[in-house]
Amino acid sequence: MSEKTAVLQTEKKDALRGPEEKAVGTRDDTRYITPPVDIYETEDALEVVADLPGVEKKGIDVRVEDGLLTIKGNADYDPPANAMMGEFNLQGYFRQFQLSDEVDQSKISAELKNGVLTLHLHKAEKSKPRQIPVKLG
Repeated sequence: MSEKTAVLQTEKKDALRGPEEKAVGTRDDTRYITPPVDIYETEDALEVVADLPGVEKKGIDVRVEDGLLTIKGNADYDPPANAMMGEFNLQGYFRQFQLSDEVDQSKISAELKNGVLTLHLHKAEKSKPRQIPVKLG
């Protein structure tokens, strides 16, 4: 397991259930698309870039609770007229990541531009490498 994987682990969900599978009574039966995500590591942070086409600022919900980062997005589409045939159906987006203590959860920031969500997960001070000064004795 790489260092990055230890810092940020994805929680796999049954995002797309088949018609033969029945929803459990305690689960939400809404279907979600798992958005593709790229994760980059810089010296001070991890950057999570998620592709959420069709999602605007009002349709996105990013939250951290008990060390779990949750991304939810709802795409909004108003057809120009009544459809004669409809094959196009937008679904919501859902993705979760388990955060380690190496991420400073109070400094997480997010920006959305053209359907691309960028999250900045700043590293906690204790996890950043630092130089130890050596004194002559």
